[in-house]
Amino acid sequence: MAVAGRTVLDVLRLSTVYLGEHGSGTPRLDAELLCAHALGLQRMDVYLQFDRPLRDGELDVIRELVRRRGRGEPVAYLTGVREFYGRSFAVDPGVLIPRPETETLVEVVLRHLRSAPDGGRGARVADLGTGSGCIAVSLAAEMPGLRVVATDVSAAALVVAQRNAERHGVSERISFMQGSWGEALEGALDMVVSNPPYVTTDELAHADRDVRDFEPHVALLAGDDGLDAYRALLESLRGTMRDGARIILEVDPRRTEAVRSLITAEFAGVETVVARDLAGRDRVVDAQLPA
Repeated sequence: MAVAGRTVLDVLRLSTVYLGEHGSGTPRLDAELLCAHALGLQRMDVYLQFDRPLRDGELDVIRELVRRRGRGEPVAYLTGVREFYGRSFAVDPGVLIPRPETETLVEVVLRHLRSAPDGGRGARVADLGTGSGCIAVSLAAEMPGLRVVATDVSAAALVVAQRNAERHGVSERISFMQGSWGEALEGALDMVVSNPPYVTTDELAHADRDVRDFEPHVALLAGDDGLDAYRALLESLRGTMRDGARIILEVDPRRTEAVRSLITAEFAGVETVVARDLAGRDRVVDAQLPA
């Protein structure tokens, strides 16, 4: 794919063609990100070095990254990072890659916290199924003084989440606990936040290979109807929510009403509203228990 004497621009062009022929939906972007990672550059800096000849060792690294991407391995796993809510998060194959849609969930939570009389500092917030920690870390970073409890059933995921908390200087304000949903929590909560798995068994079987073959199924699969994780999460919250507390969940737009029904069946008198993402799709169910 690349030989000695090739410039950065040559390799970008060749890599873009290769990735386009091997299933990438964003071949040029992928090529730029992989090239920048291999050379220790920011993506925009690659443009300033188009005419730079590459050494054999550099070519070998880029070639291997592009080949792995051509087999479907996500760019985020190849580079080890993913941007989320204006910050760079470490990721690996043990955690779900953060999606832009989840930023809507963060926005909804921040809006409620900032409108509280104390600016949300006294709220007891739990991020269930934290994965990479992108939600918990973003909330703590955006809200100085806020303390968050983050749980995950995966010990490997908690290691990544803790790294990200340290990366962004909020590790002292996030307590990480291993356990299924809210089962590891003690004491009453003011707010529960989560992006649970909501992919059905059939949907995963027909998903893009990037997702199907590389991302952790435990963070994706939610049974034949895509609702198993919501059922388990809500059941785990029995007796843990304060009066007037909120449960804020990311949803698949196709199953918004089903999730709302599960919440109202579990908590009497709860009121729910739906927030849409930037594409105008239902993305977050925002439920408040009666005061």
